[in-house]
Amino acid sequence: LSCALVAGALIGAERSYNGRTAGFRTNALVALAAAGAVTLSLQPQFAAVMARAGFAYIDPIPQLGQGVMTGVGFLGAGVIFKEGVSVQGLTTAACIWAVAAVGMLFGVGMYGPGALLTLLILVVLIGLRTVESMLPRKVYALATFVFEADKAPDEQTLGALLGGNAVKLYDVSYASRAEGKLFEFTANLVTNNES
Repeated sequence: LSCALVAGALIGAERSYNGRTAGFRTNALVALAAAGAVTLSLQPQFAAVMARAGFAYIDPIPQLGQGVMTGVGFLGAGVIFKEGVSVQGLTTAACIWAVAAVGMLFGVGMYGPGALLTLLILVVLIGLRTVESMLPRKVYALATFVFEADKAPDEQTLGALLGGNAVKLYDVSYASRAEGKLFEFTANLVTNNES
């Protein structure tokens, strides 16, 4: 339990440092709870109860592991949100899920794999952040353009105008506003230029 707490706290410290919603305390608690659930399944009294009831011993760890990972998946889903074409919180959700696996490894006494997984998670979160910042990226945005109805360009003209600024337009929808006086384009934009 102590190892799970320390591992979850280390990973959570990185998340808190980078201003993520599920940080220090959340990750520590997820690792601790996962370790606690799996440790509970290792207690000998459960095997004795099964034997007295006339049931063959069934290893509870696979079922508990599945339950922990499913439950933590719901917790992770709570930190994911969509804003326009951007989705936020996926790394934090994946981190919560991975921290549960760390907790389960420590809970069953697999200290080496638990420590290695903790290290690898930190390498991904810290080391790959630097690599990711060096990779070329595209910028996506949801945009709305409103024109006076009699001066509104067609989609090809608008696309050509934006193309001159290295912006591509796709998934265009149209609407008439203000009793036909305004014409509105709503579209997704993509560019390689962050400015």
